[in-house]
Amino acid sequence: MNIAKFPRLRYGHLPTPIELLKNLTAHLKGPNIWIKRDDCTGMSTGGNKTRKLEFLMAEAQAQNADIVLTIGATQSNHARQTVAFSARMGINSHILLEDRTGIDDINYRQNGNVLLDQLHGTTIEEHPAGTDMDHAMETAANRLRSEGHNPYTIPGGGSNPVGALGYVNAATEIVTQANDLGVPFDHIVHATGSTGTQAGMVTGLKGTHSKIPLLGISVRSAKNIQEENVFELAASTAELVGCPGLVSRSDVVVDSNYVGQGYGMPTDATIEAIELLAQKEG
Repeated sequence: MNIAKFPRLRYGHLPTPIELLKNLTAHLKGPNIWIKRDDCTGMSTGGNKTRKLEFLMAEAQAQNADIVLTIGATQSNHARQTVAFSARMGINSHILLEDRTGIDDINYRQNGNVLLDQLHGTTIEEHPAGTDMDHAMETAANRLRSEGHNPYTIPGGGSNPVGALGYVNAATEIVTQANDLGVPFDHIVHATGSTGTQAGMVTGLKGTHSKIPLLGISVRSAKNIQEENVFELAASTAELVGCPGLVSRSDVVVDSNYVGQGYGMPTDATIEAIELLAQKEG
């Protein structure tokens, strides 16, 4: 499996380090917990979408796009990193944000990622919860085409086979780092939402013949729905890299027991976990 043939903008601070959470491990009195620091990828404070956008935005550049469109929730990390890429590349961006929470607080609607979106110079189109965001984006793209533009559209979370290449690469990165560290990781656990991270990871692990089990913790969908969605994208990603049939349905495992009342609405247990990590590891 070789992804070097795909165009890529190397904007990310990669490879990101893997660190042992010594204090948290000692506090929990359980297995050693290591963390892959994909919060350190760069591009407008970093995050996992940098990896996907390196491939997606390279494709946009190859297609001579003059404006990039994407969708997300009001405080979307993906939207924020997309417009950061656009700013660096010198092309326009337009983001469509869905109000999934119904929170009307001015700080939620105007600060955080929304403020960063504006600082990067994008234009923002707001939509109520329940909007068919893919359709709304295509409508906006068609309008721009009629005005003489050449738009490039990116699905929510950057989750399509091209975007998933970022986490095919991340999987091989983790396997290499594990070998270099001499640490035989026996599980990899991560959040799974728009499916691209998990689809790329499972494809990359299978492609490197790694036996490390992968577990996605769902942030939105029920287990069976999320597993089917991830598998569908993983199969398409494997086909894109020239390895059809590489991923089996049984390779995709999701735990949806931690899904709360709504997207962007943390549970008490979520807040407790965030506070514990912050207080033990800084």
